Amino acid sequence: MTDESLKCIGCGASIQTVDKNQRGYTPKSAYEAGLETGELYCQRCFKLRHYNELQGVTMSHDDFLAILNGISDEDALVVNVVDIFDISGSLIPGLKRFVGDNDLLLVANKLDLLPSSIKESRLTHWVKKYARSQGLVVEEVLLTSAQTQHHVDDLLEEIERLRKGRNVYVVGVSNVGKSTLINSILKATGIAGDLITTSVFPGTTLDLVEIPFDESSYLIDTPGIMEDGQLTSQLSAEGLKQVMPRKRVKARTYQVNPEQSFFIGGLVQVDYLAGDRNSFTFYLSNALKIHRRKLEGAEAFYLDHVGELLTPTIEGAGDRVRREFQLKAGQDLVISGLGWLTVAEDAKLAIYSPKGIDVLVREALI
Repeated sequence: MTDESLKCIGCGASIQTVDKNQRGYTPKSAYEAGLETGELYCQRCFKLRHYNELQGVTMSHDDFLAILNGISDEDALVVNVVDIFDISGSLIPGLKRFVGDNDLLLVANKLDLLPSSIKESRLTHWVKKYARSQGLVVEEVLLTSAQTQHHVDDLLEEIERLRKGRNVYVVGVSNVGKSTLINSILKATGIAGDLITTSVFPGTTLDLVEIPFDESSYLIDTPGIMEDGQLTSQLSAEGLKQVMPRKRVKARTYQVNPEQSFFIGGLVQVDYLAGDRNSFTFYLSNALKIHRRKLEGAEAFYLDHVGELLTPTIEGAGDRVRREFQLKAGQDLVISGLGWLTVAEDAKLAIYSPKGIDVLVREALI
């Protein structure tokens, strides 16, 4: 049985009692109990809320795009939430097409993960410049931390200034903290109703969730989806816990000479091929271990220790892609979904990473 009129108040999926592997499934007993109490959750959201346990459901790119495609046809304000720790990996490809002629507010979340010494004005300027390089025209850029509530009030003021009575669509890929940010907005405004489901796992928001913003407009949460180019799309739940930062990241700096290698867990290998004596600074989850050794014999070291000394890893870890990069002093080498490395001097690097993961060079963030 599927009831299209009844929605899960956690994720917005239509409630059904037939297929436990599909969106909106809830056991008949829970369905009947929910009708009596008025609190109807799908089994997935119920387990996330009470046990922090992930249940997989089908969420295709086609489903995701079908929902986003409708935004450009409506006169609305679009709020795009990105992860400041992985901005290149968390920008939605083709966002300009989805936004259409609508105003765009870019929110860089997870500010609490970056070193506290960084000036917010510099970060804001950097994000604006990066957005322009991706072809985005933004009305404003705001830095926030949904975790600490930092600048949530400022975000609300900016939304109110820009929306002009229109609906507000909040968009973002998985793991940017979008649902947590919306929960922060709900708490700050005192909007009645259940909070949106949040979890450490990717893709917890499935269908559109409409939250009354005033008498005539809504704050609308759209589904998140994993981007294939992010390393997090290939990790297990246990691997995600190690790779995704939960606390402020501590920069790790090494003085290095050419012909040295670094292993970031069992995920990425960085070889320093050529250059002068240098300083490498890694910005990664504090839970990730970095192993350093000579370049000679590095391949054998990896094959001998991946999955044991070198963890976390992914299935098919031996099937890696090698790419070379020439970095200039002060540039970042970014591994999407993992973090980045900043070099103090010019450096020629070789990077071994899982297939399909985006690796790029950019102007230094810090």
